[in-house]
Amino acid sequence: MYIPRDLISGLVLSGGRGQRMGGADKGLQPFKGAPMAMHTIMRLEPQVDMVRVNANRNLAAYESLGVAVIPDVIGDFAGPLAGFQAGLEACEHPYLVTVPCDSPRFPSDLVEKLSEALLIQDLDIAFAATLEDGEVMSHPVFCLMKSSVITSLTTFLGGGGRKIDQWFKLNKTAPVVFDDLAAFANINTHEELRSLQK
Repeated sequence: MYIPRDLISGLVLSGGRGQRMGGADKGLQPFKGAPMAMHTIMRLEPQVDMVRVNANRNLAAYESLGVAVIPDVIGDFAGPLAGFQAGLEACEHPYLVTVPCDSPRFPSDLVEKLSEALLIQDLDIAFAATLEDGEVMSHPVFCLMKSSVITSLTTFLGGGGRKIDQWFKLNKTAPVVFDDLAAFANINTHEELRSLQK
């Protein structure tokens, strides 16, 4: 029981300031011979009908990766939820899945598992999680959502809300646990990038 991929838009989130990387645009950092965002795009494309990138600078560089680029609707680098909003406003499908640009090894069955949970549990949003020492660790930027949540998200952002977990509480959401901890490792610093390259 899965949502067909032709009903799902994909969005790579690359709209942050990259502060822990000295202000570098993380998605454009070279990783194994290509920009990190390119690896993410290629991993997501087989799982969805189409992929866009959410970015707020270097738009031409992202467009050169062969995908449409959409900046945040609200300014001042307002965080992942602003990227969600931009993706939902551009979304032509009933569902949108988001992944960050700095985790190029996320599971190849990410969308399949999230869609199964969303359908079976009748959710608005299903998001990835892992078990670490018996505790559920959420990875909320890896999420599949109904495009209809745009209404609640726009209201939340309009009221000054910026935290994903607070917005999630306003919708029917649930975590989907994945086995591979390393798959969700994200790259925040140049050191982490060099380490993952090896």
